[in-house]
Amino acid sequence: MRIVMPLLCLLLSLPAQAAADPKLGKPLHDKQCVACHVKLLGGDGSAMYTRKPRLINNAVALGQRVAVCSAQTNAGWFAEDEAHVAAWLNQTYYKFK
Repeated sequence: MRIVMPLLCLLLSLPAQAAADPKLGKPLHDKQCVACHVKLLGGDGSAMYTRKPRLINNAVALGQRVAVCSAQTNAGWFAEDEAHVAAWLNQTYYKFK
């Protein structure tokens, strides 16, 4: 069971990730994420993604982090919204394949 649940979660998230559109993710990110990141790290908040050592090291971890932040901030995003934001972050900062 310990293996089945994470695998099931991953499989359920694949369609949303496949259809993710970075163009839809940027405005969601800008509205919900930037102010918090500026408050935490200063500047324009982008240090959250460029700091060393990098805390997010693959696309799955990025999607999970976006989902956690969405829940913590009560963003009210659907899984598709989270996938759009993760796609924009990946395109802009992370470059995961």
